Amino acid sequence: MEINEILNERTMKTNMNAGTKDEALHELAGLLLENDYITDIDRFMKDIYAREEIGQTGIGNYIAIPHGKSDFVKEIGVAIGINQSEIPWETLDDHGVKGIILFAVGNDNDGADNHLKLLSMFARKLGNDDVVEKLLHSERTEDVKEAFAG
Repeated sequence: MEINEILNERTMKTNMNAGTKDEALHELAGLLLENDYITDIDRFMKDIYAREEIGQTGIGNYIAIPHGKSDFVKEIGVAIGINQSEIPWETLDDHGVKGIILFAVGNDNDGADNHLKLLSMFARKLGNDDVVEKLLHSERTEDVKEAFAG
């Protein structure tokens, strides 16, 4: 599995105007629901928030990678949002978040393996400041894909 195989422009949104973490997560989960990655937005969100309670998903540099394994995932996927302004979020560097990468992975053994693979792939890319800079300044979904292609 490669990042370019998992990215779907239909589950990306640039120029988001969410004011809160909850608004941002619901907007991105809505994209996953509309594109048949998840079956139940409320139950999926409950699983995401259960993971959020365990530890912060804001990794710093204005990026968050909320995730959690869920029985309500039909197909592994990722929703990516670029918000216009900083959203309050629990982060490693105490800054808010502008880039949100929401993972949808199943709760079975394959889901657990894919969960770790996704986290690893995205963490490697997001460890590069140039990738983060391009991502946060993405105005189109094509820009998001290009940021991760580098």
